[in-house]
Amino acid sequence: MHRFFRTALALASAAILLSACASFPHDAPIAGLRLIGEQRIALKQAFEGTTVGGLSGIDYDASNKSWVMESDDRSEINPARFYRATLSYDSHAFTGVTLNSVHFFTQPDGSRYPNLAHARLDRGEQVPDIETIRVDPQDGSLWYGSEGNRKVGLHPFVHHADSGGHYLATLPTPAMFKVSQEEIGSRNNMSFEALSFSSDGKSLWLGMEAALYQDGPLATPEIGSVVRITRLDRAGAVLGQYAYAIEPVASRPAPGREADNGVSEILAVNDHQVLVVERAGVANADGIYRNHVRIYAMDTAGATDIQSIAALAGAAYVPARKRLLLDLEKLGLERIDNIEGISWGPRLENGRRSLVMISDDNFNAQQVTQILAFEVL
Repeated sequence: MHRFFRTALALASAAILLSACASFPHDAPIAGLRLIGEQRIALKQAFEGTTVGGLSGIDYDASNKSWVMESDDRSEINPARFYRATLSYDSHAFTGVTLNSVHFFTQPDGSRYPNLAHARLDRGEQVPDIETIRVDPQDGSLWYGSEGNRKVGLHPFVHHADSGGHYLATLPTPAMFKVSQEEIGSRNNMSFEALSFSSDGKSLWLGMEAALYQDGPLATPEIGSVVRITRLDRAGAVLGQYAYAIEPVASRPAPGREADNGVSEILAVNDHQVLVVERAGVANADGIYRNHVRIYAMDTAGATDIQSIAALAGAAYVPARKRLLLDLEKLGLERIDNIEGISWGPRLENGRRSLVMISDDNFNAQQVTQILAFEVL
C-alpha cells in the first residue's frame, strides 16, 4: 500500500478509536487508580437547615456537572435527603468541595420519610436507611437503595425518584432478599448497600453488603464470606446473579469487640466487569474502628448464574473472578475512613477518566467525611 494511504488509514483508525473511547469510556479494563487528592467536610456541618453527615452514596450528574451525595440519616436528625455539590479537581490537585443545595426524598404519597419513632408501619410507611444512589444516564432521574429494618419487618427496597428526590416508582427485587422472622433472607443492616447502572445504562447492578442467612456465615479474621450481586433490567427482571467472594477481615478486633467485612458499593466498568468496594471495620479496645478498604475488579465471565440457587451454603457454583485494583491503606494518607460511595467523574484535562470515593462518618466525632479523587489509568 502507498505510504500516503497507509498514513491516512492509520490516522482515520486512530480517530475512530479515540471517538469510540470517548463514547464508551468504561469498555476497557482498568489498570489502576492514581490518587489526585483528598478533601473533607467538617463534622456535622450545618447547611440550609440540615446537618451534613452520613454520606454513604455519591454519583456524578453530567447533565449539570454536579455531584449527588445522599445521607443515610434515617430521618432522625433531618428527613432523608441528598445534597448536590461541586467538586473542584483536575489531574494535578483536588482543591475544594462546595455544597450547592439539599433535597428531601419523598414517599409514594408525597410526604417525607419519617423516622422509626413516628412511622405508621401499619399503613405501609417505610423508614429509610438509604445507602446508595445513582443518577439515571437516560434522563437525570435518581435511583436509590435502602437496607430496610429486619427488626421491625421492613424489607430493603430500591426506589426511582425524579431529579429532586420525589418518588416515581419501586423497582421489583427478588423475594430472596426480603427480611424474615426466621434466619433466612437479608440480615439486619446488611442488605442493599450497592447499586450501579450498567455501562450502557439499560440495566442495574444491585449488590448486597453481606451474605444472606442461607448463603453462609459472615466474614471473620479467619474466613471470608459470599454475597450476591444481581443484574436487573429497568422493570426488575433478573438478567443474571453472581456470587462474589469477600475476603476475611484484614485484622483482629480487641477482645470483646467486633469486626466485619462487606461490600459497601459497586460500579460497573463494562458489560461483565464491576468494581467492588470491600470495606472492613475493626474495633479497638476503646470501641474506635479502623477501616480496611480495598477496591476489586469483579469479572462475571465464566461465573455461574446463581439466581435459581436458593442457598449457596453447600451448593456447587463458580464465583465471579476478582482482581485487587487498589488497597487504600497503601495510598499514604493520614487515615482511611468508612468508604461507602464510589462514582465515575468527568474526564480530566489529560483525557483520562476520573473517579471519586466518599466516606460515611456516621455523624461520629471519631470519624471523618473524606472525599478522594483519582485518575483512572
